[in-house]
Amino acid sequence: MLHIQQLEVAYDDSTVIRDMSLKLYPGQTVCLMGRNGVGKTTFIKAIMGILKTKQGNIHYQGEDVTGKSSTYRARKGLSYVPQGREIFPQLTVYENIMMGFEALSKGRRKEIDERIYRYFPVLQKMRERRGGDLSGGQQQQLAIARALVSEPQCLLLDEPTEGIQPNIVQDIQNVIRDIKEQNKETSILLVEQSFDFAKSVADYFYIIDKGRIVYEGEELIESKVSQYLSV
Repeated sequence: MLHIQQLEVAYDDSTVIRDMSLKLYPGQTVCLMGRNGVGKTTFIKAIMGILKTKQGNIHYQGEDVTGKSSTYRARKGLSYVPQGREIFPQLTVYENIMMGFEALSKGRRKEIDERIYRYFPVLQKMRERRGGDLSGGQQQQLAIARALVSEPQCLLLDEPTEGIQPNIVQDIQNVIRDIKEQNKETSILLVEQSFDFAKSVADYFYIIDKGRIVYEGEELIESKVSQYLSV
């Protein structure tokens, strides 16, 4: 599904990601963890094509997409929920969700699946309200809904629980679990700092420190990784 090989990403002359490799298989949820400032968001943005890579390769569904645009990657089934949500504050909730269809070819665009509103009922109630008027947690739900309407094959979630109230964290956890159960081919790459949340949804873990992978495995053992996390 997604195969990252020896990726290096830099801002000007400052290298942030060094020789990072990662694999994500169909139906798998992988969690990328680490303290603030170690390169997690930079890595996700490089996968999505928002940042250019200095070295290495990004293969998605068997194709080398390293030099492809973010729009191309989105239309191939990559969908990104950024840290900070980045919803459109002046657009309504409905209009924000509809923006997710921009990732699809015109022939595939359609109305919002009722499944989205089952995940986040508040968005249906507030469909005519401006996105900027929603709470932080509601905006996070909106950002995830916008990503899901494009029916992604690979969903990139950058710290979806950051600063979110517990009941909405639970909603997001339930959505990830449902995607895993109902969409066996959909993969999720999750950037997360919450130890408990990561363990509740992920099948495999990577820990990043100073731009490098320092741990990977199917188990997240606190004694082995606590030095790299805020636990």
